[in-house]
Amino acid sequence: MFDAANMRLHLLGTLALLMLAAASAQSAPQITPTGFLVKLESNINAPGAKVYEALIGQIGLWWNPEHTYSHDAKNLSIDPRPGGCFCEKLPNGGGVEHLHVVYIAPNQTVRLSGALGPLQASGLAGSMTWKLTPAAENTRVELSYSVGGFIQGGFEKIAPAVESMLNEQLNRLKLFVETGKPTRGE
Repeated sequence: MFDAANMRLHLLGTLALLMLAAASAQSAPQITPTGFLVKLESNINAPGAKVYEALIGQIGLWWNPEHTYSHDAKNLSIDPRPGGCFCEKLPNGGGVEHLHVVYIAPNQTVRLSGALGPLQASGLAGSMTWKLTPAAENTRVELSYSVGGFIQGGFEKIAPAVESMLNEQLNRLKLFVETGKPTRGE
């Protein structure tokens, strides 16, 4: 027979197991001494063409401005061709190449190469792939980012931060495509 204290412990234990199961269902970055891999996915309730247009043509409307150098996502653009730039305009004529396009299959796959944000200051190479798989009523988006090379202090701290940032961007893309707003509060 359970008394109130035992019931609380039982409920707390059950809750902890549920949280552990949910956490293990999420991807975690694969980290090695020479690099890391982030793999994320989401189902977006929209046709593939709409998701692709938002990904490529409207990045400045859904990307979090806190993850830009100018703190204004409207300064971001993607030139959708091999050799094209995922770039950001900066004041006084400056700019940043975040990544460059190495493969593009409209409405299906975008592959970019380079090191994002703080990774640019290290000896790193990266490959980011956005794969879109349209279904009857939604589009499955798979995002992977593989980074290798040398970074001072290793990859153990930076890889989870990169995964968190990319997960946020994927969630903002989903919300933007489905609602027209990249966050619930806007």
